[in-house]
Amino acid sequence: MSDTMRISGIEGLGYHGLFEVERQTGQPFIVDVELKLDLEIAGKSDDLNDSIDYNDVAVLIHNEIVGPPVTLIEALAENISRKIMNAYPTVEKIKTTVHKPRAPISVAFGDVSVTIKRER
Repeated sequence: MSDTMRISGIEGLGYHGLFEVERQTGQPFIVDVELKLDLEIAGKSDDLNDSIDYNDVAVLIHNEIVGPPVTLIEALAENISRKIMNAYPTVEKIKTTVHKPRAPISVAFGDVSVTIKRER
């Protein structure tokens, strides 16, 4: 059985990017994750110890956003996914989307994002 836990809209000021100006001034990054794991025991026990504390996951993600810079948002998504999978062995699959709404694109746009999926 695989249930779903979603956390969306985790935002932080990051210094990621290809261009030096991005690494100097920073910009907002927004991350959404979807975790696949078995939540049946937690649902029956009503005990957080049988689940994953979504605050802890959100803090982990935020720390990656504001942490050491990477060049590509693909790398940021990979780092977040890997750290979550390593920290929470009950997570079977993860889908991570990194949004870069102020990316240096030369035409009007609403958002740019990448989504990656990883599984054990």
